[in-house]
Amino acid sequence: MSNNNKEAIDPFLEEVVARQATDLHIVANRPPMLRIDGKLTSSQNPEVLDDEAAKNLALSFLTPEQEQKFWAQKEIDLAITYKDNARFRVNIYQQTGKISAALRFLPSHIRTIEDLHLPAILHQFTQMSQGFFLVVGPSGHGKSTALAAMLDEVNRSRQDHIITIEDPIEYLYVQDKCIIDQREVGNDVLDFHSGLRATFREDADVVMIGEMRDPETISTAISAAETGHLIFSTLHTNTAAQTIDRIIDTFPPHQQAQIRSQLASTLLGILSRRLIPAIPSGLINAVELLIANSAVRNLIREGKTHQIDMIIETNSDEGMISLNRSLADLYRRGMVSLEDAEIYSTNLSELRMLLQK
Repeated sequence: MSNNNKEAIDPFLEEVVARQATDLHIVANRPPMLRIDGKLTSSQNPEVLDDEAAKNLALSFLTPEQEQKFWAQKEIDLAITYKDNARFRVNIYQQTGKISAALRFLPSHIRTIEDLHLPAILHQFTQMSQGFFLVVGPSGHGKSTALAAMLDEVNRSRQDHIITIEDPIEYLYVQDKCIIDQREVGNDVLDFHSGLRATFREDADVVMIGEMRDPETISTAISAAETGHLIFSTLHTNTAAQTIDRIIDTFPPHQQAQIRSQLASTLLGILSRRLIPAIPSGLINAVELLIANSAVRNLIREGKTHQIDMIIETNSDEGMISLNRSLADLYRRGMVSLEDAEIYSTNLSELRMLLQK
């Protein structure tokens, strides 16, 4: 694309940074839209984009090779650095024959567990020598940000070799005590599975897999956790119990008993994160945290994952947190509205019972 097109997008990227938006949307027949505090709002430059203007802005990020790939596949994922102080994860796609783009803002400064108001017990998982830790939740609710905080703590506190396998690379880490190699699917490695398998030959101690998309990647990740690696990854699931079921259901029935056994022995914990509207403005964390104690491991082995919610609820003294208790606590402290607490609850009747106590 021409330099003019690249420069045309700059004011909107600048506005995202200045207004602390999380996302920028480029869509035909609308002005550019920003997501601020979870809600879409028009850019301060309210000019409506016609089809050609939206297309030119969206494609301005692409190299000729990337543009060729886009036209072949009708969508493309990439990440860009803007003025050395911010990155954006970009998805460009086609809809009703028109070109659109969605950009996720990734601040250059990686925030800490404390900055993100995540449970302090997460520090313990960054010190583990091996095992499997997952961050889950809906799209856009801070999974990558939470994972980056944990991984950067490893970077600052241990002398290890970290390898990330991402599509695309999101946060850029500054090497501290660790060696950090970041491999991007499509550029540095063919796919998640082959990149993960290669870590066995690359003397990795800690591996972060951007997303577990297929049985091969999940199986290799669990095997890596069994053989002395600390594995971090994400899944698009809502709860810890749902996450365990999703992992096991990915495999054919004749393999599920083996996967249950492996997962039971390697799982360290699962953090489920929600970003919900805060009072009076902004977004705030609600979390569920499962810690894999002996009771949890037995339930996974025995296929009784439906009982995991009860384990979380009754083991708060170990640091476990149920989503409903997190929501109820935020509501009682006047930090979220009752309506939003109920919207984000995965068990509304239980939440209402908690609030009546």
